[in-house]
Parts: sequence; C-alpha cells; structure tokens
Amino acid sequence: MAWGIEPVAVTRFCEHPELPQVGGTKDPDLDAIVALTPDLVVMCREENRKQDADALVAAGRLLHVVDLDGVADHGPQLAALAAAVGVPDRALVLGDLAVETRRRVFVPIWRRPWMTISGGTYGSSLLASIGFDNVFADATDRYPESTLNEVGALAPDLVIAPSEPYPFGPRHVAELERVAPAVLVDGQDLFWWGERAPAAQVRLAAALGRSGDVGAG
Repeated sequence: MAWGIEPVAVTRFCEHPELPQVGGTKDPDLDAIVALTPDLVVMCREENRKQDADALVAAGRLLHVVDLDGVADHGPQLAALAAAVGVPDRALVLGDLAVETRRRVFVPIWRRPWMTISGGTYGSSLLASIGFDNVFADATDRYPESTLNEVGALAPDLVIAPSEPYPFGPRHVAELERVAPAVLVDGQDLFWWGERAPAAQVRLAAALGRSGDVGAG
C-alpha cells in the first residue's frame, strides 16, 4: 500500500485488518484466493508453503516469490517486486553503521521452548549491519532451540528481545537478564523488511544505543 497499490486480499497477520483476509501464511484459503482472480499473488519463501504455491500455479494464478535472507538481498528483492507489480524501481539498499566496537547478542524469538535465530535470517543480518553479532550465527538450524543455561555459557553482552513473534515485554526482563542485560525492541523493526526497512534500521540502532549514518553503506 505504500506504493499506491491496494491488495485485493491479505493474510490475517497483515497490519491492515480493514482489507479482506484469505487465511494465514501456512493455511491460506486457496479457493478464496483463486475466486478473487488476482493479477499476481505475492508469496514469501520464508513464510509460505511450496504446496500452496504449486496449487495456485495449477489454478492458473501468476506468482511472484520473494526470497530474502539478509540486508544484502533487500535492494534486489524489492526492485524485483516493484517490477512485478509495475511500480518505479524501489531498490532501497540498507547500509551498514560504522561502529568502533561490536557487541555479541542473544535474540530470543520464542519461550517454552526457548528459540532464537541463526545467521541466515534477515533479523540477524540487520543486527549485524548496526554492530551486533548474533551468538547463534553459526547454528545449522535456521531457528535453533536452546536453554537459558546454554545461552549463558555463550556469554552474550546483551539480550535483544523483540515484541514478536513471541510478545516479549517488561514481565520477561528479569528472566532474560539471567543471561545478560536485556533490551526490548519492536519486532516489526527487527523482522519486517520492505519500504519501512530503512527507517526501521535507524529506529533499531537508536533503541540499542548506536549512532551514526546508518544509510551510508
């Protein structure tokens, strides 16, 4: 919608609840999507299932699949999406923040069990761009499980706790600070890419006490 295009429908997780909804990312209402006869269905390799994509193709729908794992992908993927929907090039490139010292961080995304992100994720890459290195960057699982004792053994300097997908909040700070000092951040700024990402990168850097020209590259 930031590009002047109003989708005919969205998933129930969209931040625009006023738009028609066609199920979730993992359980879309395929019949409803086909019935809307959209010119293009935009899907995400991270969030959507291949079998649903295959079913939509079989039903004659044209797809555009976004595949984004880090800040280096942001410009090219956004440019490709812009071309697919017929708007001017929106290749918004995310730069790196020059910092004198880097800090090692733990990023919980779930509780019971504790889960985090590996280095092959957009959130981890975004943090790296502003001077924070993920202690689970080398994990083989994309979203590894752990325990707070195991995390503590990795000796992170900081815990960065986002508001989604698990709603970490003030009530969790004491528990998280068994590992390291904890900072609560907006999960959308950390994990949602797109038109909002350059400003989100600046907000995230400010929330975490970084300063400098984030967009300089």
